[in-house]
Amino acid sequence: MKKILLSALLLCLALIAGCGSDNTNSNQATAYWTWMSGDNSTLQAGSYGTKGIPSPTNKPGARYGAVSWTDNSGNMWLFGGEGYDGIGNLSYLNDLWRWDGANWTWISGPSTGNTAANYGTKGVAVATNIPGGRKEAVSWVDNTGNFWLFGGQGIVDTSGNGGWLNDLWRWDGANWTWVSGDNILSQAGVYGTKGTVAAGNKPGGRSGAVSWKDQSGNLWLFGGLGYDTNGTWSYLNDLWKWDGTNWTWMSGSNLTGQYGSYGTKGVSASSNTPGSRRYAVSLVDRNGSFWLFGGDGQAKSVSGYLNDLWKWDGTNWIWVAGDDQPTISATYGTKGIAAPTNKIGGRMQANAWIDNSGNFLFFGGNGTAGNGVTGSSLNDLWRWDGTYWTWVAGDSSSAQGGIYGTKGVTSATNTPGARYGASSWIDKSGDIWMFGGYGYASTTFPGYLNDLWRYK
Repeated sequence: MKKILLSALLLCLALIAGCGSDNTNSNQATAYWTWMSGDNSTLQAGSYGTKGIPSPTNKPGARYGAVSWTDNSGNMWLFGGEGYDGIGNLSYLNDLWRWDGANWTWISGPSTGNTAANYGTKGVAVATNIPGGRKEAVSWVDNTGNFWLFGGQGIVDTSGNGGWLNDLWRWDGANWTWVSGDNILSQAGVYGTKGTVAAGNKPGGRSGAVSWKDQSGNLWLFGGLGYDTNGTWSYLNDLWKWDGTNWTWMSGSNLTGQYGSYGTKGVSASSNTPGSRRYAVSLVDRNGSFWLFGGDGQAKSVSGYLNDLWKWDGTNWIWVAGDDQPTISATYGTKGIAAPTNKIGGRMQANAWIDNSGNFLFFGGNGTAGNGVTGSSLNDLWRWDGTYWTWVAGDSSSAQGGIYGTKGVTSATNTPGARYGASSWIDKSGDIWMFGGYGYASTTFPGYLNDLWRYK
């Protein structure tokens, strides 16, 4: 199978995804990276061991576009992505892994890639159910600790056909349940009436969307690359809510290819809407507001890499920071010093977290660095304090290799290589973790990664 990079986004997660909404971290004055697990080279196959048994020799294969969760015990979970399976084949993956802080455990799914889904009966948990291999899905954890998985780009049937998915799955800790959506590819959205819940509503198939969970436990979905109400395939800016039973279209357009309506910076207005995009990152602040940053898509009148920061207050979008034009180069300033002239560059498939002081942290992605190079991997770490940007760590130029040091040993010189599409978590101690993605290990050639890093 040919490698799929920027064609038709820890999250997070995000990769954030799958990475996004529960990522909060203690704001330490001095923090460093530690290489904790995996390899310091690219294109590594997985070492699965025995299902359900942790081992220091276990490791997921190199991959990007996986999704991640943290459970109520603080364990970190990883599902799927595009990468290398147990026999070294590049494929869509549907393996489920758990990291307990010391070892990886293969929990569910096959050790070989490009495996079709087994949907079973909608709403019925069965041990044989499993989502098909996929990348760039989104995920949530509900208030009872169940993991939820939606969409992505991947495999649905035994013939190996690939495309864009809109299936919604729940993992209860033992079994998968197909909850909503379709078991066929590339379906158009059914929007209904904006703000009105209906059993027939459903988002269209998509990848590279972002997600949040609100304080009532509802799951939210925004944008991505996929299908609108007419079955047209392109970038989306629709906002959806899942209440545990039904979908509701809440905001944005039911058509693809929408430019942003920015309004006045800092001012809430019903006419404000982020433009259509894929590969943004999402966060939820301590007040329960949703935040959206960057991605690849449509600004005010032109498309490209975005650096706009938006807040959803439950009713309206607010443009908070960044630019209404795309592909803006970063202005780094002095490392560690906040300044009004500092600015993060436009990027997609970054990772994001919120620290315990409410600051936002953003790492890497694919975008525009300080040297003006566009469309290359980044390894810069930024902090947004609500007013100013600060360049915290990493490099101001793109395509930089990592400095791994010794596995398990913290050092001020350690730095992950530039990458995009990594997965990330926050553990119970408030430490940041990041796994894999596509980018640079300790060499000058990019590829799929399976290195696991901690920042504390």
